[in-house]
Order: sequence, then structure tokens, then C-alpha cells
Amino acid sequence: MAAAVPLAACASDDQRAAARAAAEAAAQLSADGQGYADGARFAGPARNCVPINDLRQSRVRSDRVIDWSGGSGRTYRTVLPQSCPTLGFEQRFAYQTSLTQLCAQDIITVLQGPSAQPGPACALAPFQPITPPPRAGLR
Repeated sequence: MAAAVPLAACASDDQRAAARAAAEAAAQLSADGQGYADGARFAGPARNCVPINDLRQSRVRSDRVIDWSGGSGRTYRTVLPQSCPTLGFEQRFAYQTSLTQLCAQDIITVLQGPSAQPGPACALAPFQPITPPPRAGLR
């Protein structure tokens, strides 16, 4: 029975390493410069601001990458200029704006713990329209 614990830990470590590698690929440009290393492709020029009502859902991919699903069916990727500590772990954030749009210079605040306490605050970056990468196993 003691051998099962280390094997389970190794599988967990392997899964974490694979997830980390995928998250890092989401921030790296592809070799052809037309998308990202995770398979997402550029779908138009980056935008500095996006109307808030066009952002329906966000998916935190890492401490630097957020994918946004738009109400218009569009997906945007924001690659933060610097790592935002604990964003990838917590997978949630808040923002405030007095405008009707979210912009590259706006600040997000990571929400930490079960009571969603404010954590690190980080600057956004431009919103790059993308065609999301194909899902593993679905082709």
C-alpha cells in the first residue's frame, strides 16, 4: 500500500507539469507568429478596449493569461505584461471601471481564499481576438 501513495503523487505531479506547460504555451507566440503556441490563432487586430457587455465569461489559464468569451461569439486573449501572483491558482478576479468598457490599462484584483479577500492587483493588456485552440481529443 505504501507504494501507491508515491505513484499517485507522481501522477499528480505529471498532471501539474502538463497543465503548467499548457498555460505557458498560451502566452507564447507560435513559430509562424500568427497565433499562440497552444494552437490558438489570431482572429484580427488586438483591441485596447472591449465593451463590458461583450465579455460574458473569463477563463484564467495561468498567472499571465486570461481568455474571455464574448457575447458576440468572439473570444479574446489577454496576456498580462507580468505574472499576476496567485491568479492561476485562485482562478478568479474582480475589476472596477467607470466606463462601459474594459481596457488594457485597467487593473484586476485577484480574489483569494473562500471569503474572496482582495489579493494582488495587476494591469491588463490588450485584448487579442483569437480562434481558440482545438480541445484535446475533439477533432
